[in-house]
Amino acid sequence: MLPAGTGDEDLVAKTPFLLLLLLIFCSGTAATTAAAAGPRVLALQSVPLPPYEQALKGFEQAYGSAVPRLFLSDLKERDIPKAVRDIQPDMVLAVGRDALLAARKIKTLPVVYCMVLNPPSFQVVENNISGVSMNLPPEKQLGELLRVLPDTKSIGLLYDPGQSGDFVQGLREAAARRDVKLTATAVQRSRDVPRLLNKMKGRTGLFWMLPDVTVTTPETVEALILFSLETNTPILTFSEKYLALGATLSIGIDPYDIGAQAGELAQRIFTGGGLRGIQHQDARKAVITVNERTAGKLGIKLDQDVLRNHRVIR
Repeated sequence: MLPAGTGDEDLVAKTPFLLLLLLIFCSGTAATTAAAAGPRVLALQSVPLPPYEQALKGFEQAYGSAVPRLFLSDLKERDIPKAVRDIQPDMVLAVGRDALLAARKIKTLPVVYCMVLNPPSFQVVENNISGVSMNLPPEKQLGELLRVLPDTKSIGLLYDPGQSGDFVQGLREAAARRDVKLTATAVQRSRDVPRLLNKMKGRTGLFWMLPDVTVTTPETVEALILFSLETNTPILTFSEKYLALGATLSIGIDPYDIGAQAGELAQRIFTGGGLRGIQHQDARKAVITVNERTAGKLGIKLDQDVLRNHRVIR
């Protein structure tokens, strides 16, 4: 449930809501005014998180104009379709998962999303919706991993099929093409993670930590790091924050570039006559960070070109 916003029971209750719409129109930049004659995009955003702000900047840069926005926290959920109708945009940009869930109620406009992890996990199938996920293609991630750690011959991971099944299937295929052994074990409950990790001891040369809410929780991360230390196994993760805890390598996304990718997608929709033929896309740019200290403790020698070409934590 979204936080309560302005109601519309009477004129007094409507006033803050109307002022909100007025501020949206009056606070635009010169770029917004210049682009007024062209297709207008309205951004829906849950909260002003820094990655979302970076994505919006990337969208505006690629699209070519500033974009007004509505914060979900300023509205009741039932008021969102009306707010969009009142502003009369030609497209809605949904920034983040909650914004996409809210935008699914909009049926008469094209919706482009960004900064959403695993869109297939909540069945985005509407014909008016497309966008750019936070997922990096399995083949791309595996290629980046092997450039940093070329001696990797076997990979183990835990995953919830309902959360990460599509990604793991793609990774199976990518690993087979590169002659890398993948041991992927399905898990249904977070509390089973330590037990399943114990079964992996001695069976894998690297553990791949997925952005899977069933597998990666505050409680299970401690077990994952302990597994790494006990078995001398490097961990590949999806976020730099886990490097400080003992992971060896992270392959993350670039929010600004995801926003730019969504902006390019919006341009194609407008110039190409709609969403027909426009597919959901994965993120295209990977941000690689290496924990040199952890790698040293595990006896991993890193190529100097790797250290020059990627972010390094020492």
